[in-house]
Amino acid sequence: MNGMTDRIRALPKWAFWLLLLAGPVLAGFTVMFPAIGLLEWIAMIPSGLIVLTLASDESVRYRKLYWYGLAFFESYFLVIFHWFLYMYPLTFAGLSDAASVVVVVVAWLGLSMFQAVGAAVIFPLFALAVRGKWLARHTLIHPFLFAAMWTVLEWWQANSGWSGVPWGRLPLGQTGMLITVESAAYFGTYFVTFLMLSVGMILSDLMLHPDRRRLCGILAASMFLGNLALGGVRMLTYRDEGQPVTVAAAQGNMSSLDKWSGGASNRAETIYGDLIRKAAAEGAVLVVTPETCFPVHYEYNPTLQSTLYGLAEETDAVILAGVFTSGTGDDAGRDFNSVVAVLPDGTTDPVIYNKRSPVPFGEFVPWRPVIMFLIPPLAEVGMLDADLLIGEDSVVFDLPAGKVGSMICFDSIYETNALDSVRNGAELLAVSTNDSWFRDSRGVWMHNAQSALRAIETGRYVIRSGNTGVSSLITPLGKVEEKLDPLLTGYVAGDVYMNQSRTLYSVTGNIFAYLCIAFCAACVLAAPAEAVIDRIRRKKSERLNET
Repeated sequence: MNGMTDRIRALPKWAFWLLLLAGPVLAGFTVMFPAIGLLEWIAMIPSGLIVLTLASDESVRYRKLYWYGLAFFESYFLVIFHWFLYMYPLTFAGLSDAASVVVVVVAWLGLSMFQAVGAAVIFPLFALAVRGKWLARHTLIHPFLFAAMWTVLEWWQANSGWSGVPWGRLPLGQTGMLITVESAAYFGTYFVTFLMLSVGMILSDLMLHPDRRRLCGILAASMFLGNLALGGVRMLTYRDEGQPVTVAAAQGNMSSLDKWSGGASNRAETIYGDLIRKAAAEGAVLVVTPETCFPVHYEYNPTLQSTLYGLAEETDAVILAGVFTSGTGDDAGRDFNSVVAVLPDGTTDPVIYNKRSPVPFGEFVPWRPVIMFLIPPLAEVGMLDADLLIGEDSVVFDLPAGKVGSMICFDSIYETNALDSVRNGAELLAVSTNDSWFRDSRGVWMHNAQSALRAIETGRYVIRSGNTGVSSLITPLGKVEEKLDPLLTGYVAGDVYMNQSRTLYSVTGNIFAYLCIAFCAACVLAAPAEAVIDRIRRKKSERLNET
């Protein structure tokens, strides 16, 4: 072994843990503060030194590697889910201070651990692969394999139901630079994740193997500069289509406590009526309101309908209103979290969008009987006696201004929701959300950055209305053109273009993620396959010797 590898193995415990946890902590802070996005490209260097060394060391047991992985990912998720602390106290849910502490601590530590338990499997799987005969000889592949495994982790979080929450995707840390994340328009954000991790791990490999320092340096530089070139091409060649359309997003600044108090619907009608009139006076022909900003059943509330009809006729604008709607048939008695389109002719569009990605413990309680028995306050935080119904389809409103695809809150953190809307003809994406849970923490900005990724991936403008902020207008290049900071009352307005052209990613989807899955599977299965082949050869050789 070379000198660097020996020094890594001889590190004192404090230095070992410092290096191992430095990478996920730095990456987590970059996701929180995208202005330091360049750091994310090298954040994994210290951790890479530990991971690459331990994975290749057959004296380190797989069980121990799993515990290292658990600490690694727990530290990452603790950073990106830090905003749970801002939810205290949970007075809007009717919880006491003591119960609020329990819920906040359980949510922060518990969700972080819940995500880390699955993610930690990467460490022993990575070791299993690299200890195989072929990969043991081709160590230059190791950095790419680790990057691919983390990429698959992000894909899994977005496709495993409520058990995976893709809140902390690494590309969020690039939304403060944009040129480094524009390649998502071609290959998706998973491509960006793979590149960033590959660069960091290759630089770790460079330090562990000085004999190929030049090759590793060339590889890392080529990947970083190549991504910059792709981003530059995207930014230089992008062109809007058609004529501009003025849209607006209203931000009434009604907290979750205000929304559920007596007379909330009447106050919301007054606040949002004023904001819609002001936005329309600036030329807005479409005004988006926040998630359930009118906390009533729309079809059973003629007063709200009459108010919105009057507003739409008066302003000659379409109003996308966040409301509840009721289920029918077997789902009677349960509710959808919905968006309805109120038209200038004083009618409601027959199409209704129902939220497809509900928030765990906010809009439904996984394993409700178990949670009610073990941690009753956690089941009460959503203030709902029954789980909300889940929308099944991507709904596109065919409006006078163009075709608008709606998303509600958590919908925007799952790329497939935006892809479905665009594939169904959406020329603009509208996000209605209630981020008052986050107050003015970094959580609201992280959530807003998710919409920037959706804009880049799909090549669509995004108009985003937050209950207490952030409300924003985002271009297809991911640039936040207009924004209204948290805890303010007002609106953002600006011109958008109803784009019809498709990005490469919106056509091909997550092919790159599937390639990473195939690559990881081949590498992991190669080791046991080699063992089986060796056993067969050995038995064959023994039989030949006996004869």
